Amino acid sequence: MLTPNTPSQNEMLVACLCADWCGTCRDYLPRFEQLQTVFPGVQFLWIDVEDESELVDPIEVENFPTLLMATRERVQFFGTVMPHVETLQRLIETQLAPGAPAQPHAPEHDALAKRLWGRIAQEK
Repeated sequence: MLTPNTPSQNEMLVACLCADWCGTCRDYLPRFEQLQTVFPGVQFLWIDVEDESELVDPIEVENFPTLLMATRERVQFFGTVMPHVETLQRLIETQLAPGAPAQPHAPEHDALAKRLWGRIAQEK
């Protein structure tokens, strides 16, 4: 049952911030994409931090893969994760669960999440 603090899947964004030159990222992409079938309502984005530096700026992504997970209201998670599909799946399940923890407020992360949600709206 969803409570006011539980986002529905269509209110969750999972963005992977990577770089095309990163072999780990290239290997991770198919696994990241496969989770779209497990969580069809979640919005998944793959962002190349170099090709889309204007979108990501002023955030400096130094480790890959870095994930941003957000509802429309707040950033739930921002950080580097191990490139394992099981880790990402558990993280998504945790963030969709009632009472999921949120990331401490960081204006630059909030601004990036807002820009990414805007991109999703434009693509529809």
